[in-house]
This record gives sequence, structure tokens and C-alpha cells, in this order.
Amino acid sequence: MLKKLKQDYKFGGFVISDANAVGGELVLHNTAKDYAESGMHAINGGLDVIFQTDYNHYKLFIPHFLDGKIDSNRLNDAVSRVLKAKFELGLFENPYVPEVTNEAITGQLKHKEIARQVAKESIVLLKNNNNTLPLNKNIHSIAVIGTDAVEARLGGYSGPGNGKISILDGIKEKAGKAIKINYAPGCGRNTEEYTIIDEQYLSNKGKEGLQGEYFSNIKAEGAPSFVRPDKYIDFHWTLFSPDPDKLPADFYSIKWTGKLKSPATGKYKIGLEGNDGFRLYINNKLLIDNWQKQTYRTSLTDFYFEKDKQYDIRIDFYEPSGNATIKLVWNTVVKNDSQKKIQDAVAIAKQSDVAIVTVGIQEGEFQDRAMLSLPGKQEELIQQVAATGKPVIVLLVAGSAVTMNNWLNKVSSVVDIWYPGEEGGHAVADILFGDYNPAGRLPITFPLHEAQLPLVYNHKPTGRGDDYNNLSGLPLFPFGYGLSYTTFDYSDIKFSKKVISKNESTTVSCTIKNAGTKDGDEVVQLYIHDILASVARPVIELKGFQRIHLKAGETKEVSFTITPEMLSMLDEKMEKIVEPGDFRIMIGASSKDLRLKDILTVKE
Repeated sequence: MLKKLKQDYKFGGFVISDANAVGGELVLHNTAKDYAESGMHAINGGLDVIFQTDYNHYKLFIPHFLDGKIDSNRLNDAVSRVLKAKFELGLFENPYVPEVTNEAITGQLKHKEIARQVAKESIVLLKNNNNTLPLNKNIHSIAVIGTDAVEARLGGYSGPGNGKISILDGIKEKAGKAIKINYAPGCGRNTEEYTIIDEQYLSNKGKEGLQGEYFSNIKAEGAPSFVRPDKYIDFHWTLFSPDPDKLPADFYSIKWTGKLKSPATGKYKIGLEGNDGFRLYINNKLLIDNWQKQTYRTSLTDFYFEKDKQYDIRIDFYEPSGNATIKLVWNTVVKNDSQKKIQDAVAIAKQSDVAIVTVGIQEGEFQDRAMLSLPGKQEELIQQVAATGKPVIVLLVAGSAVTMNNWLNKVSSVVDIWYPGEEGGHAVADILFGDYNPAGRLPITFPLHEAQLPLVYNHKPTGRGDDYNNLSGLPLFPFGYGLSYTTFDYSDIKFSKKVISKNESTTVSCTIKNAGTKDGDEVVQLYIHDILASVARPVIELKGFQRIHLKAGETKEVSFTITPEMLSMLDEKMEKIVEPGDFRIMIGASSKDLRLKDILTVKE
């Protein structure tokens, strides 16, 4: 980094690590003996700022900053780069922005207008059977269903927002008094089947929680390394053990003991969730025996509780390989009323002319999704609302792909609104009621099933076909896909020059006509394929796009300049070249919907 970035590329800014990443050399990669050494490696390697999430962490890295193991010239360079950036930003002259300035900026109406326009332009119409959308403003009632209709989520790493407009509020404002809006929250994104047993239901010698005995072996033998009270059992130890000073990170066992009382009388489920190696005893009776290391699982058993009665409880757990998880759970205090909430949603759908169902996913840092289907019972919600026979419009609140095989054919329309921002409610309402014609296009591929992944439009040629023996290999919605309330015709592809040299550019153009009855935008997409190359090339590559507005019946010519850069590739020596030969030039409405094709030839 030091030579390539700062010397060869002459980068004049500063380099900062991701949060806690420098310490990762010690606890993850095992290439430093301590934090001081990891800091030395990072700074001497070209890093300028060690970014930690706790101010006190700096003590971990200090030694080699003071004992000469970090080159003083390198330290001076790092400091100068940070100071240079601060000077360039004017932070020494004006370190703070006045509050009145901040308030004036965030409160400006023009910023709201921009936020609304950006949201409208990003929304993608995925399905629209029977022209269900846009909604007829003469309808009498609309059912709006789902918690995402009122939450106005902004997506990961977003702030709280300024004057957020929810989908429900946006629809209500647009509908006015003429259309009745019926709202039901539905079942939400998550359905709680059981919960962590709270400290108020656990005790040991008169104190809340259980007593934990921690052993430095996996058989809980001998004297424990330490004993401590744990208010509840909900632990996930990854890089460290329960106490790094007393236990190894990958070889220990724990015994928790105490009393358990129930808040209700009846037969309930109780158990343990974790990555195996656990046992549960109640009143000295073994109820769950999963004393092996195999996988992550939840083991529950039925138990009849009497309200406020005290029961002896014991949990055994061991970890022989690191990365431990253990949770004590039950369903005595879980109010699992998802079915009632679904029925409430169905009831208001029956009372309305059309149903708008908002659904969403959970995603973000450390929230990777193994399944791409809608979480919780949202799919069941969609299916039951659709079973009413009313037109159903599904609004997807998500930042990534969603599979839809279980419900797509049962609904009339699907609109991917992503996380539409603080003016999202207004933007969504504009789309739904036809005050804005959607023209967003998918920047990712939506698969039919997770088994198809990785599924990208610009893959290299492979030995397999486009199908499995039990599933299509084609996507649900391809890259670049998106519908409109109108239709567009493509015609008359032509080049300014069909034969060019390796250093020349040319222009390809075509005619686009709005053949429908509504004004709207079309996103015209240019794709290229190198027909014969010295190394394997992608089957298709997006090289340009233009978003144009056409009134109903209007025609425009659209042109793209094809440059040598668009035709270049890395050869077997990893050198950028333009090889002579034929290139297939394709223009269309998505990576699969290619309307026009012709050949461009590059001569020697």
C-alpha cells in the first residue's frame, strides 16, 4: 500500500482502517503476537489512522509508537496527511457549523423535493397484471397492510431522518377524504415463537439470575476457573472466551444452576438454542440431552408449569472448538398472535376495493441472509390476503433481492420501493396513483431460488447450461428489468461507422417511441459482447444507458458513443488491449429484453 498507493499512484490523502480492523490481525488472522505489533505492521505498511470504536483502545497500540519500532518518518507522514486534509476542509478556521446553518439546510423545502424525486426515480415496477396500477382515483376504499407502511425505515447506517413521511401517511394525503383508508399492521417481519428467559424468572440465593461455574476443560471437572452470576443465558462468544484471562477461547465448559419460576400455569415449551454441547435439567430430571458438537440447533421440550412455583434448573454447556452460542428460551411469555393479526388484515382487505401489502426484510452488517424469502409469516399474509379475491399490490421494502415463488402468481402487482428515504411515503403514493410513471431498473438480479446463486448477468461462459435438472437457471427478474405504465418500441439501429480501428470511436443510434397512452421515462440500455477473443469474455456487458422522457406517441433518437475503452479487455498478460474482430452491439430494455442487435467490426 505504501509504495503502490502513495508513491506509484501519488495518492495525497490519508488511509484509515475499518473499525477495529487493525486489531483483527491479532484476533482473526493470527499474524501479530499482540495489538502493539498489529499497529506497527499497519502503520509501517502505509496506514495513517487506526480507527477504533472505543477511545481507551489506543492503549493497546501505544508501545511501538513510543519505542521506535514504528518509523518516525512514517509517523510524520501519517500526521501530515491528516492535518493536510483538515486544512483543506477549513477545519482550523471554522471547526464547527453553526446550528442555525444546519437547521436552515435540513429544513429547506428544495431538499425535500429532491428527496421525493430521487425516491420516485428509484422505484421499480416488477409486476402489473391487468393494469392494476395506477390506482383509479374513483375507488372508494384501500386496505393498507404491514408494519413497513408506518415505520418509514431508511435502511442500514442511516440517521433518524428529518420529517419522515411513512407510506401510510403518503397514501392518506394523496387519497384525501374521498377514499377510505383501512390500516392493519399484519404479522410484521418477525414471528416470535419463543424468547430468552428473563432475569426476573431466574434466581440464585435470593438474587436474580443463575450462578455460572466456568471450567477450563470440557468436562466441568475439578474446581472452576471462576464463578459469577449471570442474569440470563444469552451468550455468543466468537473471538474470545467468557473471560480471556481465565479461559481459552476454544476449550471450556460451564454449569449454570439456580431456580426458575413461571409467570403462568400451563404446558409450555422450554429449551436451549445453541451450537450443541448442552443439557437441560429441571428438578434434577434431564429434559434435553444434546451432549455432542455437530451443528446449531434449537431443542425444545414440553413442560407443565405452575404459576410462581420455584423449580430447580441446571444447564450444562461445553465448547471444544470456539465460536460458542447458548441461549435459554421458552414461550410462556410470548404472545404469538400472528394468526390473529393476519386475520385482521384479511378482514380489512375484504372491506376494501384493493389491498396494498407492505412487506420487508432484515439486512445489514452482520445480518447476512441465508434465505432470500420474506421473513416471518409475511408470505402467509400475502397469500391469505390474495385469497380474498381483491386486487393485491405488494410493496417490497428491501435493499437486496427477494424470492417470490410462493406468492408472486397470486398478486396483481409488485413494486420494489427499496428504502425510499424520508420522502418515501409521498413518492410511493405518487407511483400508486399514477402521478408519476415508474421507470426504475434493477441494478441486481433477482433469483428464483437461492440455489441459483451466484446468478449474475455478465458471467463468463461455463460448461453448464441455463438449467438444473429440477430448476431453471434463469432469473426471476433479470438485471436492468423494470416495467412502466406505458410501452416503448425500439427500431432503426445504425452506426456512424460499422468498421473502426482499435483507437477509433463510433456512434450507434436507434429510435425509441412511446407507443402507449401515458407519458413516461424509458431506460435505454447498451450491451456489448466480444464474439471472438483470446481469453474468455463475459456473455454480455452493460456499457451505457440513457433515461429519456417521452410523451405518449412521441419519438426520439437515442445515440451512444462506443469508445475504445468500452471494447477493451485484459489479455492473458493482464494488459489492457482492444483486439480486432467483431463485437455484437445490443440495445434493449434489460439484459434479457434486447430489442436491437448489430455487428461492429474492429479492424487490425
